[in-house]
Amino acid sequence: MELPTRIAPHALDRAEPRRAVTNESITTIFSSRNLVVFVLLASIFTMTAGAITDPDFWWHLRTGQLICETHVVPRADVFSFTAQGTEWVTHEWLTEVVMYATYRAAGWGGLVTLFSLVMTAALWLAERRAIKRDAHQLVACATTLLAALATMPIWGVRPQMISFLFTSVFVFVLDDYMRSDETCDELAHLDQATLLAKRAPWLLVPLMLVWVNTHAGFALGLALVALACAGVALDELSDRNEKPRRVREGRAWARARPLCLIFVACVAVVPLNPSGPRLFSYPFETLDSRSMQYIIEWLSPNFHQPNAQAFALLLLATCVALALSPKRARPSDLLLLSVAAYASLRAWRNIPFFALVAAPLLAEHSWSFIKNIRTSHRDEAAETARREVASVGAAGARPAASLILNFVALVCVPLGLCALRVSSATSNQPAVEAEKYPAAAVEFLRGRPTSGHLFNAYGWGGYLVWKLYPERLVFIDGRADVYGDALLEEYLRAEGGEPNWRATLDKYRIGVVMIRPDAALASLLVEDAGWEKVYEDRQAVIFFKR
Repeated sequence: MELPTRIAPHALDRAEPRRAVTNESITTIFSSRNLVVFVLLASIFTMTAGAITDPDFWWHLRTGQLICETHVVPRADVFSFTAQGTEWVTHEWLTEVVMYATYRAAGWGGLVTLFSLVMTAALWLAERRAIKRDAHQLVACATTLLAALATMPIWGVRPQMISFLFTSVFVFVLDDYMRSDETCDELAHLDQATLLAKRAPWLLVPLMLVWVNTHAGFALGLALVALACAGVALDELSDRNEKPRRVREGRAWARARPLCLIFVACVAVVPLNPSGPRLFSYPFETLDSRSMQYIIEWLSPNFHQPNAQAFALLLLATCVALALSPKRARPSDLLLLSVAAYASLRAWRNIPFFALVAAPLLAEHSWSFIKNIRTSHRDEAAETARREVASVGAAGARPAASLILNFVALVCVPLGLCALRVSSATSNQPAVEAEKYPAAAVEFLRGRPTSGHLFNAYGWGGYLVWKLYPERLVFIDGRADVYGDALLEEYLRAEGGEPNWRATLDKYRIGVVMIRPDAALASLLVEDAGWEKVYEDRQAVIFFKR
C-alpha cells in the first residue's frame, strides 16, 4: 500500500506566500485599469490597419526589390525616361528594403501589420509620457486617442511612419531628460564623464544612424535635440527659486552641455548613408521646392474638411488646458509646443509631430485642472487606500470570474478585432487597388507593342513603376525631387490641356497616353485625328498615337 506523502509544515509556510504573490501579480496585470491601455493600443492598431492606398508605396516597393536583387542602392533615376540618369537621393533605402522583404515573406498582411505596429508604438510612447507627467490613466488614454485621430490623414504603409516612430522615441527620451530635476543640485559635484554617462541620452546617436538611412525626416531629430538644448537652458534660467543668477547660468550650461555634445554626435553620423553628406542639404531643398505646393500633405490643413477636425480640437484643447491649469507649464514645454504648432499649421505632414508633443501636455494639464475643481476635499491618500482595499476585496470575492471576464473582454476581443481587421485589409487589397489605380488598363497595356513613350497621370506613376518596370518607363511619378519643378509644371500644363500640350507630347516622343477620363487632355485627344482611343473604363482611358 502506498504511503501518504508527508510535507513539513514549514514547507507549506514557504509555498503559500509565493502563491499569493503570483495570484496578486496576475490579478494586477489583468485588472481593468491596466488593460484599458491594451484596449487603447488595440483600437489604434485596428484603426491604422487598412488596405494600402498611398500612391508612393508602389515605387517604394519596386525600389526595395531593385536593391535586394542588385545589392546596390540607386544613385540616379532608372524608372522614368524624362529624368533618366538624374540624381536620385534614395534616403529611404533601408525602409524600402524592409518593405519589400516583408512583402515577400508575409504579403500584404505582413506590411499592414508591420506599419500598424509602428504607428501604435509611436502613440503608446505618447501615452507613457502622459503617465510620467502624473496624468490619470483614463485622461492619458483619451488624449492619446484624440492624437491618433488627429494623425489619421497621414496614416499608411509609407516610410514617413518610420519617422513618426523615431520622432516619438526622441521626444520621449529628451522629455525624460529635461524633466529629471531630482539631481539638478548634484550636477556641480559630478565630473564630466559621470555626468555624460548618467544623464545624457546617448541612445539617440545610434538611433540617428538608423533614422538617417530610413527617411529624410531625420532632420526633425536634429531639431528636437537642438530644441531640448534651448529648453533645458530656459527651464534653469527661468527657475524662480531664490538663487543667484550665476548659479542658474551654471546649472543651465551644465544641463545643456551634454545635449550639445549629442547634437554634434548626431550630426556626425548623418553622412553615414549611401548618399553621404548630400543628405545635409536634401531636406532644405525639398522644403524650398515649388513642387511642394502641388502636393496636398505639404499644404496647410484645410479646417473646412472633416479630417482636420480632430487636429483642430487637439490644438484648441491643448491651449485651453494650459490656460486653465493651475500647474505652470515649463518653458521647454511651451517652446516645443509652439514650434510643433507652427510646423503643423504650415503642412499636413507635420501634424503627427504636433500630436506627439501636445497629447501628453493636454493630459497633464487637463488632469491638473480636474483635480483643482473637485468639490470634495477628502484626503487623497486615504481615498486611494480605500479604493485599493475595495478592489482587493472584490478580486478576492470572485478572482477567477473577474480575471476570465477581463481576459476575454479586454484581451481576446481586441486581439480578435485586430486580426479581423488585418485579414479584411488583405482580402480587400485587390478591390481597393482596382478602385484607386488603373489595374485593368495596366493589364490591357502589358505586353502590347506600341511606339513612343508613355505619358501617365502623376498619381499613377508609382503604380506603373511597380506593374510595368522595366517593360515601360514612366513619364512621372511621386518622386517630385527627382523630376524637379520645371518638369512637374510642364506635366501639369499638358495634363490640364493648356495651349502647348501638343508641344510637350512631341518633345518627349509620346506614343501612349494613360490618364483619367475626366482630364482635360483626354477631351482634347478624343477630338484629335492624330490620336486613337483604344481603351476606356471608369478609372482610365488609353490613347495610341496613329
